[in-house]
Amino acid sequence: MYRLLSAVTNRAVTHGSCAWGCGRRAAHQRAGLPPLGPGWVGGLGLGLGLALGVKLAGGLRGASPAPPTAAPDPETPPQAEPLPPQEQPLAQWSPQTPTPPHSRRFARAIDRSRDLLHRIKDEVGAPGIVVGVSVDGKEVWSEGLGYADVENRVPCKPETVMRIASISKSLTMVAIAKLWEAGKLDLDIPVQHYVPEFPEKEYEGEKVSVTTRLLISHLSGIRHYEKDMKKVKEEKAYKALKMMKGTMESDQEKELKVKGGKSNEKNDFAKAKIEQDNEAKGRNSKPCKKKNDFEQGELYLKEKFENSIESLRLFKNDPLFFKPGSQFLYSTFGYTLLAAIVERASGYKYLDYMQKIFHDLDMLTTVQEENEPVIYNRARFYVYNKKRRLVNTPYVDNSYKWAGGGFLSTVGDLLKFGNAMLYGYQVGLFKNSNENLLPGYLKPETMLMIWTPVPNTEMSWDKEGKYAMAWGVVEKKQTYGSCRKQRHYASHTGGAVGASSVLLVLPEELDAEAINNKFPPRGTVVSIICNMQSVGLNNTALKIALEFDKDRSD
Repeated sequence: MYRLLSAVTNRAVTHGSCAWGCGRRAAHQRAGLPPLGPGWVGGLGLGLGLALGVKLAGGLRGASPAPPTAAPDPETPPQAEPLPPQEQPLAQWSPQTPTPPHSRRFARAIDRSRDLLHRIKDEVGAPGIVVGVSVDGKEVWSEGLGYADVENRVPCKPETVMRIASISKSLTMVAIAKLWEAGKLDLDIPVQHYVPEFPEKEYEGEKVSVTTRLLISHLSGIRHYEKDMKKVKEEKAYKALKMMKGTMESDQEKELKVKGGKSNEKNDFAKAKIEQDNEAKGRNSKPCKKKNDFEQGELYLKEKFENSIESLRLFKNDPLFFKPGSQFLYSTFGYTLLAAIVERASGYKYLDYMQKIFHDLDMLTTVQEENEPVIYNRARFYVYNKKRRLVNTPYVDNSYKWAGGGFLSTVGDLLKFGNAMLYGYQVGLFKNSNENLLPGYLKPETMLMIWTPVPNTEMSWDKEGKYAMAWGVVEKKQTYGSCRKQRHYASHTGGAVGASSVLLVLPEELDAEAINNKFPPRGTVVSIICNMQSVGLNNTALKIALEFDKDRSD
């Protein structure tokens, strides 16, 4: 080895010293530095030789014979061969993550749904959006688009936690239903039986009763965020007049088509022009216009309320806007009163009782929204200001409305919740064919009651439906052959400060023959959450559900 190093060093000195060393010495001298001594070339050659020797020695060690392979140990499981660096698997979540094997069946539906979500996200300018889909009780797709936190460039992912807003009402309904099934809560007696702190009410001088059932379906007459009764009544009257006028116009059009006549076309056009002018005048002469919920001050409360009873002081002394049972008036405050009823009927604090329900439903990431606790994967919430710039939403405290819009969750937890409801709704149909099925979290008759539309109600996010008990429900309907077929589904949307959400359940259309060799739940569940307010998501969720239902049927 010593001879090898000496040879390499001598070769470097004799052959390379003039060409390389002279050039280096010349450059050194041009820089105005002191002249180099004669020993620097030898030192460099010795260094190169040592480096080459180390490399040769390593190569010789690598070429030494490998030890004999040991016999495989039958108790040791085989280990997978490591992948080369360029073939390492992707991270758990990435936009390029390959589709899991159980989702390949729905590849077409996933592609179309992802494209639809990108379109919606771009249209409204939402920072981030997360979607989850399950088919027959199994999650087949979940994905996040955009950012959960724009400032820190944190991408949305299936585990992202966001405000679910009014989907909280559907969760509260489970608590009420469990108490009703246990005989601890009567839905049809005055609420003062459970909450005497809520005063008895009168409407136009007549004593009236507010019941739990009326509160659930927004028929109690208790106000929402708008405090001005006159504004609310004018808005309701205007909507009713508009609907009635539309019905009358459609009837008149049918009559005109039957009578027909080119000679009347000019007169008809003149009449239509006059009606349009009158309608425009009527709109302009309206004394006031109802504010958007996000223009109401109570939506941005920062006060911390210790319990549901304390929250009642916000509205308990306000007059009823309508006679209970007569008209629909969506009211989050009605659900604040329901939280107090749950506390008194159960003997637990509302949040403690709800946490027990979340534990039973395996909804481990669903919690009430509070500012102090560290909640992993919590998103930030955004809105556009008057200059159309994206800004953070102001701080709000939702303790006054836990029951009506104060929970945080993930799309995965919402899918679990939707499937638990669907299972309870369908399990009664399967009992005759399979007696070993476990009971649903809620009984079939309870779910049938919850998903039955209630008269005099409205479903603002789908005009085809009605409000039921903390869910909006659209019933199956087909008017003409080979034409539009309306599917039966249940859903609830949510709108909070800086957040929008939807949970939609599309049950499979079952008959006596279809249940053979099948198990509940049967159908498609879609959940979408978004960190931008005022984003309508129900129509998007329905389109996605129908895409997956199509692949499922094929």
